Amino acid sequence: MATVADKKWYVVRAVSGQENKIKSYIESEIARMGLQDCVEQILVPTEKVIQIRKGKKIQKDKVYFPGYIMIQANLSGEIPHIIKSVTNVIGFLGETKGGEPLPLRMSEVNRMLGKVDELAIKDDPNMVIPFVNGETVKVIDGPFNGFDGTIENINEDKRKLEVMVKIFGRKTPLELSFMQVEKI
Repeated sequence: MATVADKKWYVVRAVSGQENKIKSYIESEIARMGLQDCVEQILVPTEKVIQIRKGKKIQKDKVYFPGYIMIQANLSGEIPHIIKSVTNVIGFLGETKGGEPLPLRMSEVNRMLGKVDELAIKDDPNMVIPFVNGETVKVIDGPFNGFDGTIENINEDKRKLEVMVKIFGRKTPLELSFMQVEKI
């Protein structure tokens, strides 16, 4: 019976864009063979990104390391062969031809997992405000899309900006969220 201490982290190289599908294939193959004791966890490191599609904010998970899947396992016996035989798996990162897959160093694992945790808490209240008063910005969302304006006021609590935009030769103040503008 393998303990968590016996299980090292490895990186599986996969076809980019297929990471989650491959992860579920590997999990089902391992379960089908009854080898769950050998595999602790399989991770596809992702970060949450907010995109604006058709005027609506959509929160999406974006793969942080495209083409790579982290796996914590005891790679003994059939396990490496089962993983490599999954469709769209290229192999293990760092393995030499005919050699054993190389495990990640713990410092690398902590750095990668730490990076993922750091990305998960992007909405923290200590977020740095990326704008300053007097700065010129371009409106990228809403009815005034494409207009340039100057930041007059920043409301950090509501994450809103008061932007002065010239419309038909007259300066008009607009209240916009941070997501509706970009720096020029």
